Amino acid sequence: MKVIYADSQAKHDPQSFFASGASLPNPEVPERAKHLLGAALETGLERESPDDYGLEPIAAVHSDRYLQYLQNIYRRWSRIEGGSPEVIPGIHPDRRDGAYPASAVGHAGWHHADTAAPIGEHTWESVYWSAQSAIHAATSILDGDAACYALARPPGHHAAHEFAAGFCYLNNSAIAAQILRTRFARVAVLDVDVHHGNGTQDIFYCRDDVLTVSIHADPVRFYPFFWGHATETGKGNGEGFNYNMPLA
Repeated sequence: MKVIYADSQAKHDPQSFFASGASLPNPEVPERAKHLLGAALETGLERESPDDYGLEPIAAVHSDRYLQYLQNIYRRWSRIEGGSPEVIPGIHPDRRDGAYPASAVGHAGWHHADTAAPIGEHTWESVYWSAQSAIHAATSILDGDAACYALARPPGHHAAHEFAAGFCYLNNSAIAAQILRTRFARVAVLDVDVHHGNGTQDIFYCRDDVLTVSIHADPVRFYPFFWGHATETGKGNGEGFNYNMPLA
């Protein structure tokens, strides 16, 4: 089996994030991928670098304005006098059917669900190639591989259609699932992270062609708090195609 990984994925090196009101060292560091890649190679997986499939597969699950934001916000943020070295929002809308702002600060609030997805100088390059690793892996399945491991770091399952959250910027599993849908009538995403895959749920919540299943710690007292309850089963055509299994 192949492991797909690009060296550029290590350029994203966030320094901090906010949790429970405190600024803490960011645990989502390049070393995570280094250890995972080493373990994959030790077990006999063959490393392959991803091809560049461009933005089209990513735009199939994320909005154009969100992708524009991710590509440009660090440069815009850097012009703010006295601004933080990384993009971290300080305000969020109470709903997302209101006015879309024009300022960099307003865009950061709109396009982040929390303060745990800081954006630095090299974030876009890393998340872009993380997504390309997922795309390459899905394409390998379409080309006949029985299985393929996409070492997609930075991770993705908290990234929704139009916002970043929880160390995640582009939803790699959703991007891969969308590609697999070009061949298969139905696709399933099984998420076993300790946190609920709220971004994946958001992307497919109204669809009946991708089944999303998430097994996670009960969000009643655990991140992401507002999503991941067993009562969330899909909406419209997607009713019955979203299963959350919160564990005590």
